[in-house]
This record gives sequence, C-alpha cells and structure tokens, in this order.
Amino acid sequence: MPHGTAPLETGAAREAPREAPGDDPSSEVTPGAGTVGASAAGASAVGASAVATSAEELGRPATIRDVAALARVSHQTVHRYLQGYEGIRPATRERVAEALEALEYRPNLTARSLTTGRSMRIGALTHELDQFGPSKIIQGAAQAARDAGYVLDILSLDMGDPEEIDQALQTVTQHDLAGVLALASTDHMAQAFGAANFRVPAFLAGEEDEFASHHPSQLTAVGFPALIDHLAELGHQRLLHVAGPTAWSAARNRARAFETAVAAHGLVSVGVVHGDWTARSGYEAISALPARLDFTAVVVANDQMALGALLALRERGMRVPEDVSVTGVDDIPDAAYFSPPLTTLRVDFVAQGRRAVEHLLAGIAQREPADDEALISQLVVRRSTGTAPSSGT
Repeated sequence: MPHGTAPLETGAAREAPREAPGDDPSSEVTPGAGTVGASAAGASAVGASAVATSAEELGRPATIRDVAALARVSHQTVHRYLQGYEGIRPATRERVAEALEALEYRPNLTARSLTTGRSMRIGALTHELDQFGPSKIIQGAAQAARDAGYVLDILSLDMGDPEEIDQALQTVTQHDLAGVLALASTDHMAQAFGAANFRVPAFLAGEEDEFASHHPSQLTAVGFPALIDHLAELGHQRLLHVAGPTAWSAARNRARAFETAVAAHGLVSVGVVHGDWTARSGYEAISALPARLDFTAVVVANDQMALGALLALRERGMRVPEDVSVTGVDDIPDAAYFSPPLTTLRVDFVAQGRRAVEHLLAGIAQREPADDEALISQLVVRRSTGTAPSSGT
C-alpha cells in the first residue's frame, strides 16, 4: 500500500438526502409558537421554560430532540448537521454547535451503525507509545476521531516481533471497521503496513524519508535552519549531532537537516553519534566520546536524549551553556525544567495525529483530503544555549 489513502472497497457513494419541497434544512422552531416551514411536521413547539440549557439541568444523556429544542430548530436539522450536511445557514449551524456542546451530546454509535449500515470504529496500529512523539500523535488521532463521531481502537505492537505484527494485522482485518490508521515510524513497520491488505480504507501515517520523497517538512526545511541560525548567532562554529536510530525515518531526516543547515552556514559538523531516543542512550553517546571534546554545541535529535547528554556533559566537567550549548527537538513538557532549561524545537505531534485521521476520513468519504503541513515546528530558546566560549573545549 503506498503512502496515503488505500483504494476504497466500499459500494457506490450514498446520495445526499434530498429535501422535500418546501423543507428548509435550517428551519427553526420558535419556543411557545408554531414552527416555520415544512419541517414543522413531527416537531412540536416547546415552551421556553421546558428547555434544558445544560447537561446538569437535563440530568440524563441528551437526545437529538433536546439539542433541537435548545437550538430552536427541528430535530431533522440537528440530524443533518451531525451527518455533515452543508446546506444549513451559518447562524443555524452555530446554534446547533453551541447546543451540542452545552448539553454534552454524545451520538449513539450503535444506533448510528444500525441506521447507516457502516461501522463507526477506526483501528489504529502503532508502536513505541512510551516515546513522546508516537504517544502525542495517537492523542491527536483519538481527538480527531472522537470529534468526527468515531471510536479509535488502538493496538500497540512490538516492532521487534514479526509474529506479533502478523497476528495484529490478521486481527484488524477480522473486525468490522470503517478504516485503519497505520502509524509507522520505522522502515520495518512501514513495509509491514504497506504490504497489508486491510480490505477497508486505510491511511499509512508516518514521517516520510525526505531523501526518497524529495518533500521536506517544515521541521527540516524551516525548524532546523532556525536552530542552527540561533547557534551561529551565538558564535558556535563546531557542532556535534546526537541522532536517533537509523531505522527511523525521522532520525534520518533530522540528521540530514542538521548537516545541511550546518553546511549552509559554513560551520563544521564534527560528527554524528547515535542513540535510541532514550535519555540513557543520550548519556551513553556523550560519555563514550574521547576525552578531549572539539565542539562547542550539541544538537540532539530529541529532548529525552538531550536530558542524558546534559548529565554526561556535567559529569565530564563541562558547564552548560558556559562551555557547551545543548539543544533538543520536540519540546516535551519536562524540557522547560531540565537543568538548565532546554532550548529546543517544539513539534506539534497532536496536529500530526489529527491530520492523519482527517486523511483517513477523506478516504472513507471518497473525497480529496485537505493539503496541509504535517510537521510544524517552532524554536523555543531557553538557558541551555549561550555564547560560544572564546576558545574550543
């Protein structure tokens, strides 16, 4: 399966519901008065005093008719809104949205499945949920699925166990799903997901190898240059990179972005050492270096490894940032509380997860997805970077 949305194996697209003559999909119900338009059929007038304005006041799960009463519309209009119907006046749409939120309306997915004849569940295959990036991507995916009325079933895999991966793929194909979201960070997982026959719409979400795709992300095209700009302005000339594992496309992309940005500034890369995204691996990578360090800045591929690098430098008698500056990538919540607080590139992984689900939903609906940027980053300057020392370390 190529990167993107897999071919659909569903029937013909369902025709949008037609309005009966004179049936205005935005027709309103005025409390205490008659209804307006043909949609008044089946919609009784509701006294203002009988209308619940909050979930607490209602005291039970809200129904479509409760939402309709609060929004002063017919229950058919609420139904059309929930189905994504576009022919509703903006003011009416806003009232319906506000009523849904006020009453904390939650759709009955079982009833919807029976009515529409399709599943409201999405299967998500992922791995390494103990890592910050994958966990935040899943968080964003779950939010987007929930907002669209779907449930995200998450299956975390051991990427080092081929048998477990095969079993997981078989399990997914046996369930009644609307679609499958395959979140692949490593080459092995991307190959396994790409070769799978999910039999439902699927989207392979993962950071592409930019050397192969020739499509740099904002993180590598803008974020890393901004990070190296910052270090160059501080007078740093010789930089070391602590990269992630080579089997991860994200690690390769970040390493190439580092080398490209360093070369563009006429600076010197003294080399690349590798970790596995953990703080321990960052600590070990720095600890294993020769006794004499010939760099004044360390650009680390993620914040967790930067945490380990900070400790290793301190144990080697190096002060940060007086003797050497250290930067990370991701801006995990703890990065602001490292010692010293870490300069890093903030990456919006939640948005990446939401984008992946939106692409899958576009495949399910047989429409083109929005063309947007997957990896957005922002330089966050803290106290782990400072002016380069006058002489090398």
